[in-house]
Amino acid sequence: MSALDRDRWNELCRGARSEAAAQWYDRLLELYSEPHRHYHNAQHITDCLKEFDSVRDAAQEPLAVELAIWFHDAIYNPRAGDNEERSAELAAQFIRETGVAKEFQPSVNQLVLATKHHDGTLHRDAALMVDIDLSIFGQTPERFWKYEDQIRKEYEWVPGNIFTVKRAEILQRFLSRDKIFGTKFFFSKYETQARVNLAESLRRLHNR
Repeated sequence: MSALDRDRWNELCRGARSEAAAQWYDRLLELYSEPHRHYHNAQHITDCLKEFDSVRDAAQEPLAVELAIWFHDAIYNPRAGDNEERSAELAAQFIRETGVAKEFQPSVNQLVLATKHHDGTLHRDAALMVDIDLSIFGQTPERFWKYEDQIRKEYEWVPGNIFTVKRAEILQRFLSRDKIFGTKFFFSKYETQARVNLAESLRRLHNR
């Protein structure tokens, strides 16, 4: 598992007390290093930040988007239904304690919550945030199948027959959308491959 980019974090937290920034970095790294995480870990955050760098100029509130990326999966329990809400609360606590981007706290909250149901309407940058989070769908087949294996490991406690049904329902919902990606940039970059990947995953699920 890769580590989070400490230098990038320090730049994001510029103006905050250095010890507070360091403590929060350590806290996030500890969370994203939890042993039950196979996909929703530090590598996922690193990948999302890389995707964001390619579209930063398209963001209306780029600082809010970047903060939301860092925190959107900070709390992750596959058995729970309030991960995004708790992650948003953690981001709010960070902002209160450090003063970093305090004017953007409501936006960070909305952007983190947008990843719960992948709702691009919750904020003017929500479509961008959602597309970044879903960019894994449009990766090469090799990377996509690694992702699928990682998700199965995170839900290894779910019986195979139940996982197959629930996973198929999730993937079918994305395939049934007119567009998987809501922004022009990500639609152009990933839509075609994402549909190929998801359709193949559904085929394999149905053939089990």
